[in-house]
Amino acid sequence: MRRLVVDMQSSAPHMRLPAWAADEITANTPDGWEVAHIATQSRSLGNGTNEPSAETLAAIPAAEAYFGYGLTPPLLAAAPGLRWAHSASAGIGESITPELRESRVVFTNGAGIYAEPMADTVLGGVLHFVRGLDLAVRLQAASIWDRHPFVDNNGGIRELSEYRVLVIGAGGIGSAVAQRLQALGCTCIGVRRRPALGIPAGFTRVVGPDALEEVLPLGDITVVAAPLTDGTRSLLDGGRMALLPAGAIVVNVARGPLVDDAALLEGLESGRLRGAVLDVFSTEPLPADSPWWQHPRVLVTPHVSGVSPRRTWQRGIALFMDNWRRWSAGERLHNVVDLDAGY
Repeated sequence: MRRLVVDMQSSAPHMRLPAWAADEITANTPDGWEVAHIATQSRSLGNGTNEPSAETLAAIPAAEAYFGYGLTPPLLAAAPGLRWAHSASAGIGESITPELRESRVVFTNGAGIYAEPMADTVLGGVLHFVRGLDLAVRLQAASIWDRHPFVDNNGGIRELSEYRVLVIGAGGIGSAVAQRLQALGCTCIGVRRRPALGIPAGFTRVVGPDALEEVLPLGDITVVAAPLTDGTRSLLDGGRMALLPAGAIVVNVARGPLVDDAALLEGLESGRLRGAVLDVFSTEPLPADSPWWQHPRVLVTPHVSGVSPRRTWQRGIALFMDNWRRWSAGERLHNVVDLDAGY
């Protein structure tokens, strides 16, 4: 009997496997398989489960497949028969360890299932600054009726269609962002590791990482949606930040370390940048003394841009079930992680 271990009882409610999803996995188990549902709660945030539970370690030795949040060396060490693991997370950088590279495990992830809510968050954050809603919030809190910041020609209030958009990371998330902004009149340029793969929906042009400096001056709105790898860490550093046009809006829904905090703060403090929409940070949870909290040009959300309680799980379970069917039949899987690329 082939065994699947489902280890999805996260301490974070939005990451905990819903009862209907567990029932669907059980009801649609392929012939020749058994499912071990782990009941022990685990802390599963970011790239994966921090530490496997005793229950997981007891169930995993006989497992061929694992469905959870990332893979840790202790988990791999306890699973000599493991051949396929699927992470419900899209970000899996911390799971790419020497132990995983040396194993025979095929590793797939949840890339793409969070794209729609993340793109909605990007759109809302961008409009927050484009239409001066940041000004409105502050004036409302102070009970002040003042039209001046909105009607002043130098106030930064524009129509969305006036903006050129640069999306760094033109995968599923980047394409969902571009489709929304293109539909509202923006011209969208994408940066992707392999531009030869073509131009995804929503973009008018796609370039490779070697052309990033060339297109940064076009980024009135610059959206960071690339995976965190050794090659993308500090991708938007001080030198590149200086290439952005005056009045640019920076959005980061990827991972905090892709953006140089000091350079971004300097651009905001000087007034050269219009604003920043930040869902991710170099240190999470964001410390209480962080300058981002109270900065008038920053919109902070606590790493929740991908939250969609109903539809994310629907997409995620559909992806896993299709991959499980494919694995059982010896077919090619979706979302196989390139361990060298880091995603």
